[in-house]
Amino acid sequence: MGCPWPNPGSCVLLLLLLPLHPPLQVRATHPDCSIVLYFQEREDECLEAIRSESQTQSPSGQRGCRTAWDGVSCWPAMPVGQSYAVACPDVPHVFKKSKALIHRNCTEVGWSPPSPPYYSACELEAVGSSNSTEAKRGYFITMKVLYTCGYSTSLAALFLAIGIFSCFRKLHCTRNSIHIHFFTSFILRGAAVLIKDAILFSDESVDHCTMSTVKCKASIAFVQYSVLANFYWLLVEGMYLQTLLLLTFTSDRSYIWWYILIGWGVPMLTVCVWVVTRLQYDDHGCWDDYSSPYWWVIKAPILLAIFVNFLIFLNVTRMLAQKIRSPDISKNYKQQYMRLTKSTLLLIPLFGVHYVVFALFPEHIGVDARLYFELVLGSYQGFLVALLYCFLNGEVQAEIKRNWGKWQSSMESNVFYMATQDFTA
Repeated sequence: MGCPWPNPGSCVLLLLLLPLHPPLQVRATHPDCSIVLYFQEREDECLEAIRSESQTQSPSGQRGCRTAWDGVSCWPAMPVGQSYAVACPDVPHVFKKSKALIHRNCTEVGWSPPSPPYYSACELEAVGSSNSTEAKRGYFITMKVLYTCGYSTSLAALFLAIGIFSCFRKLHCTRNSIHIHFFTSFILRGAAVLIKDAILFSDESVDHCTMSTVKCKASIAFVQYSVLANFYWLLVEGMYLQTLLLLTFTSDRSYIWWYILIGWGVPMLTVCVWVVTRLQYDDHGCWDDYSSPYWWVIKAPILLAIFVNFLIFLNVTRMLAQKIRSPDISKNYKQQYMRLTKSTLLLIPLFGVHYVVFALFPEHIGVDARLYFELVLGSYQGFLVALLYCFLNGEVQAEIKRNWGKWQSSMESNVFYMATQDFTA
């Protein structure tokens, strides 16, 4: 596609404008790429017309100009001596509104140059200086560094928490098994984001607007699976807490496989449906176009999980108040309820509120706030979960202290034994 402006700098300016404006309604595209794809679609339509025209023979003796694409507009076939006019491209926030028409005449030697030229008829909207463009680029680089640090911190904390729950036998129970699955979903989420970045942004020469590889789509599907698993294992945490309060004397091990089916199975089924839907009806780009209507295949189950968790939140609060007031419940049971409840009841609204708020607004509204909440703060959620369920858990702290005391006593005994052996020798 050639540059229709005499100064190539005008084309560079147009390209700099592209990512800084709201999306056009061109299929379901990533906002930063929608303007590029606007012109790409027009070019594809024009090239299709040119191919169709080349397959049909023109009447003998009739001379004229064939259909042509000049990089901005498509000029249909015309007989010699006739002219054709087009309006400026209808691209809001890139071109100023203008009623001017661009004319081209079909001559004996082909199409005449556009009159008036595009650069005078279609004036570009004012755009920030190169400093503002560099500032925006620096902002996104900073954002990427922050959430990369966040996910790395979360991964380290989550692996340590899983190791603690796995190493100490006294911590082996259904409650902590559910915590381990919850931690694992966050590990998958952090790994999925880092893998996605490695695939999408490792090569700056790749055109992300038209990138549509299997690796790229698979990385996006993996991210969605891990996010779904996050919300459904939080739902399982809420369900387990409610079951613990409702069925005090029932073995909770009988429910563990149902919890696993909900936590891992429902997200897998949802992502499979979403992948098949995209392959069948919307298989273009890298599947990261959040304006696609098929995105609700992912959104709806997450909103359902948040809604159910909110109902559990209300019900558990009510039941907990009754349990604490009851004289029949022992002090140990009350402490167990409070320990698990404080963590779970904090996480349910913490994880759900911002998703509900952003899910109900179009993707181009509140982009900076959305990025900050979903990427930067979201990257530290795994660390927060490990902190609440493991590092601040009194049961875990007591077990670590007990084993640390045993290890110190063992070391002192060994040192004393070796010293006495040396003395007697």
